[in-house]
Amino acid sequence: MTDAFITVSRWAIPVLLFLIPLYGYLRGVPVYETFVAGAEDGFQVAIKIIPFLVGMLVAISVFRASGAMDLFARALNPFLHLVGIPGEVLPLAVMRPLSGGGALGIAAELIGNYGPDSFIGRLASVMQGTTDTTFYVLTVYFGSIGVRHYRYALALGLIADISSLLAAVVICHLLFG
Repeated sequence: MTDAFITVSRWAIPVLLFLIPLYGYLRGVPVYETFVAGAEDGFQVAIKIIPFLVGMLVAISVFRASGAMDLFARALNPFLHLVGIPGEVLPLAVMRPLSGGGALGIAAELIGNYGPDSFIGRLASVMQGTTDTTFYVLTVYFGSIGVRHYRYALALGLIADISSLLAAVVICHLLFG
């Protein structure tokens, strides 16, 4: 990287943090009062989502600690090898829609065990970047604003996760063999 890129990346956030309030001030917005009101609203949202977070984290912990995830991975391993998916990444594929932190821990474990330049390490990295925490989004964000009927959000989120997983596998096979 050149020095210009490093300088721009170093100063981008501080400049934005200065320019946005300046723009608001120039437009006549009471910047500090607006910030305080937003922080108060954010605090209320944080309090409302705590029960959803606790419930989700307990469910994930029970799923992993009970051995259900390992059993699930072993049951699907023969099928996965037929379609070119290493069975080692299945726990990551299952955990990613549930918890970003849990998935990051599994990805770090895979990279630590197999190396960052291995196919499994690269696939884990691509999966981390291409999939989303669908259940987290549904429980925390929808729950915090009171949405109780998700309609098609769950199905579409899981379809997107599966599509991203398959695309990650195909792309990694094409790029890394």
